[in-house]
Amino acid sequence: MAWTPQSWRAKPIRQVPDYPDAARLNAVETQLRAYPPLVFAGEARTLTQSLAAVAEGKAFLLQGGDCAESFAEFSANNIRDTFCVFLSMATVLTFAADLPVVKIGRIAGQFAKPRSDDNETRDGKTLPSYRGDIINGEAFNEDERRPDPERMQRAYFQAAATASLVRAFATGGYADLSRARHWYLDDHHHEDLKERYFKLVDRIAEGVGFLRTFSLADAVAARTSKVDFYFSHEALLLPYEEALTRQDSITGDWYDTSAHMIWIGDRTRQPDGAHVEFCRGIKNPIGLKCGPSMSEDDLVKLAALLNPQNVPGRLTLIARFGADQVAEKLPKLVRAVKRAGANVVWSCDPMHGNTIKSAAGIKTRPFERIIKELRTFFEVHRAEGTRAGGVHLEMTGQNVTECTGGAQQIGDVNLADRYETRCDPRLNASQALELAFLLADNLSQWRARGAGLAQSA
Repeated sequence: MAWTPQSWRAKPIRQVPDYPDAARLNAVETQLRAYPPLVFAGEARTLTQSLAAVAEGKAFLLQGGDCAESFAEFSANNIRDTFCVFLSMATVLTFAADLPVVKIGRIAGQFAKPRSDDNETRDGKTLPSYRGDIINGEAFNEDERRPDPERMQRAYFQAAATASLVRAFATGGYADLSRARHWYLDDHHHEDLKERYFKLVDRIAEGVGFLRTFSLADAVAARTSKVDFYFSHEALLLPYEEALTRQDSITGDWYDTSAHMIWIGDRTRQPDGAHVEFCRGIKNPIGLKCGPSMSEDDLVKLAALLNPQNVPGRLTLIARFGADQVAEKLPKLVRAVKRAGANVVWSCDPMHGNTIKSAAGIKTRPFERIIKELRTFFEVHRAEGTRAGGVHLEMTGQNVTECTGGAQQIGDVNLADRYETRCDPRLNASQALELAFLLADNLSQWRARGAGLAQSA
């Protein structure tokens, strides 16, 4: 079937808001089509090449950020702090794995969220579920919960401002390795973690200084003064994605210029559905969430639909099973993909399958379950002779108390202290860096044994 940016409209669709005013929706879409792209086609092609290196075991993928960006919490400090977490984690992982880290943020566009139910009922009153600030408001009243297409414009401008600031951080000197001590955000919860991080940073600084003594200052600065950073989000709200899809003037290919990489969620990955139809035609790198209900046949079919030319770096499979199911259900999918000869990046999302409710009824994610799923994910790939290529995390630079456990020993009684997420629980800065060190230890051990990432598929 011929593809166009609009062909998804003829397919069955899930997780779509019911906009009450079609004319107003059309007017907003028309305006968005005239706006400048948020990213460029050439950048998306470069990311595809970087992810191809991940697929070959020559790089490691770190993807993460907020569960859902919000209008109310939009600030330069929040953006900076999330970026700092990325930089500190990437530094740890690069040093341990002896590989470059491809950094992709869930940022500058991660506004829409899928919901289990279309409606929410409180005290006998039923309203549409909150689907993210790009669609409706969180407050439980009719005005806020009514889907408003003009929110797409506000999301666009916030994404543009966020991307602009992150680009400045990435290339304007803030990401220089000489500033690595400033990226550490938690100086009072975890002294051992702080000491370990600073020792690592000092070792890197010694190595950089050593190279500079051989008149390599310019070459070193070119590699350590800036970073490549990419933007991603779930392509859930297709009217927004279509409106920002452009035809590249150089190649003639279509790119979704709302982000460098977009992904299809576990709830919208139907092979004959609208979201798969839209994503199969654009040339951006595509992510595909793979959960417990994913069958081997569907995964092979989706891989062929989304990457028919089997382009390296085009398709990233993001496994999200839960700590109790990953050992049982991931291996058969890995084997099916391997048998099909599909060229993919395998990444682990240890967050979404490990959401539970505390005794007080608050959603949380136990740190030990997150770590268990990560370790099992890498062990499965080691056993199958395939590459575990990366991680996909929900995290923030803020000192929140949303996930229990870790060295901070956040308990159920602490959750209400600083529970600020708009949707799902996030790792705070300390927990995210702690996870990076735990992951780095395993990567280092597997590298020493000639296993893990270094093993050929």
